Amino acid sequence: MTEKIRPLLAGNWKMNGTRDSLTEIKAIAEAITPAQALKVEALLCPPATLLYVTTALCQDSPLAVGAQDCHQHRSGAHTGDISAEMIADCFGTYVIVGHSERRRDHAETSELVRAKAEAAHAADLTAIICVGETLAERQQGQTIAVLQKQIEASVPQGSTAQNTVIAYEPVWAIGTGMVPQPSEIAEAHSFLRSDLVTRLGRTGKSMRLLYGGSANPSNAAALVGIENVNGLLVGGASLKAVDFIAMYGACLKQPA
Repeated sequence: MTEKIRPLLAGNWKMNGTRDSLTEIKAIAEAITPAQALKVEALLCPPATLLYVTTALCQDSPLAVGAQDCHQHRSGAHTGDISAEMIADCFGTYVIVGHSERRRDHAETSELVRAKAEAAHAADLTAIICVGETLAERQQGQTIAVLQKQIEASVPQGSTAQNTVIAYEPVWAIGTGMVPQPSEIAEAHSFLRSDLVTRLGRTGKSMRLLYGGSANPSNAAALVGIENVNGLLVGGASLKAVDFIAMYGACLKQPA
């Protein structure tokens, strides 16, 4: 069912990073060659305060730059929010929507996530839509049901492999050091692939499915070797250039 897919290694810096961190970003940008980027795409999503300077720093690098969230509206009286158009205006090309920390900390619903993804598409950004179950939901055997519900409500109709990436991030594995068994990741990604094909047709076969949740240099190779895992969405381990570059190397070594 799967097709040849160009993997993606995405770093989500979350609420980390100041101007002092630009040396790490510069090191990552300089380490990735155009030839490598043809095989594996690399992306950093720094905090909004560093977005514009990061895109400027990476203008001669194949390293893509994105944001961590966007508002569902183009503009208006929404103090503190950032629109998808503003991200594009800073030369960002991606935006993460529906991360579990946004769903938890800001009570974001899947319907709101869908609206944000639609806003991203309208601004010609690629939306990375995050889905995943809590520990209680997994223990109750609800993982697949949760993923199905979140995909149905979060992914806009008309989404394509060019403007949408799905990131499976089991909530209980994010930042905890806990990682699901390979068979559990494979089961979740197999379901997501099948469900996306059912919903979106042929584009569902080539849409990238990332795994996220305590991914790091020591387990990156094993994670990207799992069927239907087309890359990683990495949190804390993406803050240091040496770690990000090591994980990128693990992705490059996977069979084409």
